[in-house]
Amino acid sequence: MDLLYSVLSFVLAIGVLVTVHEFGHYWVARRLGVKVLRFSIGFGRPLWLKRAGQDNTEYVIAAVPLGGYVKMLDEREGVVCEEELPRAFNRKPLWVRFAVVLAGPLFNFLFAIIAYWFVFVMGINGLKPLVGQVTPDSVAARAGLEPGQEIMAVDERDTRTWEAVIQTVLGKALDTDAMVLAILDREGQSQRLTLDLGDVSVDDLTRGKFFQALGVQPVRPSVPPVIGRVEPNGAGARSGLMAGDLVVSADGEAIPNWSAWVEYVQGHPGEQIRVEVARNDNRLFLVLRPDTVNDEEKGAIGRIGAAVQAPTDGLNEFYVRERYSPISALGRAAAKTYDMTLLTLRMLWKMVLLEVSVENLSGPISIAQYAGYSAQIGITRFLEFLAIVSISLGILNLLPIPVLDGGHLMYYFVELFKGRPVSEETQLLGQRLGIAMLFGLMGLAFYND
Repeated sequence: MDLLYSVLSFVLAIGVLVTVHEFGHYWVARRLGVKVLRFSIGFGRPLWLKRAGQDNTEYVIAAVPLGGYVKMLDEREGVVCEEELPRAFNRKPLWVRFAVVLAGPLFNFLFAIIAYWFVFVMGINGLKPLVGQVTPDSVAARAGLEPGQEIMAVDERDTRTWEAVIQTVLGKALDTDAMVLAILDREGQSQRLTLDLGDVSVDDLTRGKFFQALGVQPVRPSVPPVIGRVEPNGAGARSGLMAGDLVVSADGEAIPNWSAWVEYVQGHPGEQIRVEVARNDNRLFLVLRPDTVNDEEKGAIGRIGAAVQAPTDGLNEFYVRERYSPISALGRAAAKTYDMTLLTLRMLWKMVLLEVSVENLSGPISIAQYAGYSAQIGITRFLEFLAIVSISLGILNLLPIPVLDGGHLMYYFVELFKGRPVSEETQLLGQRLGIAMLFGLMGLAFYND
């Protein structure tokens, strides 16, 4: 079921974002008098084709949903009759060609703003940045962080959630080793602490290792070990575990909360567990054998294919809900898009300088997994995911690599200063280099996956 969610969510996400990107090219081209021959979502053999409009434009959904393109009238791709020459892309002034090419990435950034706007209008829950356990002699301990404190700001940037803390600390860590935390303790007293990251690299803070690197754990609510969903054909389903079951004990050991249950299951991969559950006022004993899966950090762990039943109350002290009016949400959405764009660009630049590991590049497999996870959590999280990927797609297309939009813009800048277009021979050579570079990036992303 998780695989199906991931695949369908990935196809939906890519389909939406590619459509947005290509619609940017299409819309601006049409408005500036360029004839569009085909608008295609996907590559390869058309699965659906419709011709419409005065120009008999072809609208296509193709077999390979990993991109798309807008084909415009162009003398470089075929003979153009004399009466239609004014509508050929290659005959248009430089500023028109520049605007048409730039429109695709710009529409991706615009989509991110719209997606974040919906998120902030609908509201989204986040875990308050409350400090839980602090590892002795860790970065957090040396800064003076103690259990029960709340991180209110990082270098004067408000941090209402742990997500905001992570994003702000990561962004600051790209430029400096030290930052000031505004802290509120249990007694309501505020203080300022200095977090020194001199012994921590940016790579230590990424790929899910943020809390481990700092030596701090968030305060998490104690969630009852009630099964909310059971995957078909998973170890839990095979044992007879059902949604609504309350896990009472495992091998005679009491299970007080969901975290304890997850820890117990993960610690017994492939081993037989005798589980006591409460179901409809009855006590049942089930024999469970978790499947063995490999985790990047923990190694072999147990997995049963079950999700927690989210509690409906008692969580207000741990969570904060970010929700704004439509007007305020627009400003928040634009600021969020700007922050994520800047963070992504700086991370890429650090990769070029070899100061950040290229392992932070994600390929389609990771993107599909994230798409599936976010889609299962809810619409707001899926919209957040779409916004982040849309920003990444916009940035990727602006890289000065031939065959990408950024490569064409690079040629137009050269044309602006030279006074004439880049020669076809140079463009052909650049196209070959661009394809090689693009395949190199794709190969690296697949390798990271």
